[in-house]
Amino acid sequence: MVNMATGETGFSDVMYDLISVQYHALKGGHDYGQYVRDAENAGKQEIADFFRKVMEEDSQRAAQCHKYLAQLSGTKDAGPAAA
Repeated sequence: MVNMATGETGFSDVMYDLISVQYHALKGGHDYGQYVRDAENAGKQEIADFFRKVMEEDSQRAAQCHKYLAQLSGTKDAGPAAA
């Protein structure tokens, strides 16, 4: 198996990248709830639906990251900080 590069965090770069994508997807999902309300309050249902779609996509993205993180956790591919 190929060793993954480890950044300054002590986690593999791939692990760090997955955590970063998951964080931003979850943060976006939280923010999009307000965007949906703003669009609905402005009477823009089509835009509210768009924000709901984006929120669902980020939710799926976060779940996929969670799956990959679970696969890497506890393996040498996670980096020395995860051992």
